[in-house]
Amino acid sequence: MKNKKLLFYIVTTILVIAIILGIIFFINHSSSNEMVTNELTEYTPQEELSDDEIRKTIISLYFKNIDTNSLVAEAKCIDVKDLYKNPYTYLVNLLISGPESEKLKSAIPNGTKVNSCTLKGNTVYIDLSKEFIDNAPSGIDEESMVIYSIVNTLTELNEVSGVKFLINGEENSKFKDGKVTFNEVFKKND
Repeated sequence: MKNKKLLFYIVTTILVIAIILGIIFFINHSSSNEMVTNELTEYTPQEELSDDEIRKTIISLYFKNIDTNSLVAEAKCIDVKDLYKNPYTYLVNLLISGPESEKLKSAIPNGTKVNSCTLKGNTVYIDLSKEFIDNAPSGIDEESMVIYSIVNTLTELNEVSGVKFLINGEENSKFKDGKVTFNEVFKKND
């Protein structure tokens, strides 16, 4: 009887060990198959990007908020190639043409034209037509909004830290009421 009990314990132990080893083998085998499967699986995007989408970038243009009478940034998606020739002139012309949102409006005085924009060091020298002064609203707050609409937009570019204003090629101009003069380089107004 003792031999039968001993034989029963030995067979039971061997079966338990065999079952445990089988489970371990199964877990290891399925893990290694999963790794191989993951290594071979390629990611396929849901939608391919077109060449036009690859060339797009988002810029911030600063416009006057009609409700709060403050400058706010409006994001605009543009084609990068539009920035190659003269990004500064392009951005100011976008400001002149106005925002997409109906709650915003251009702070740039009507009739303003960009004569030229040149980067010297890290300052953009922007030469504007006389309409920039003649058609500007009066008051330091309104005049500052006109200035900083341009300054905040251009200083979004990494290479620009300031803007110097010229009117028909002349320095030291000022708005009609004389409260804001252009004899300094304007830095971004946060």
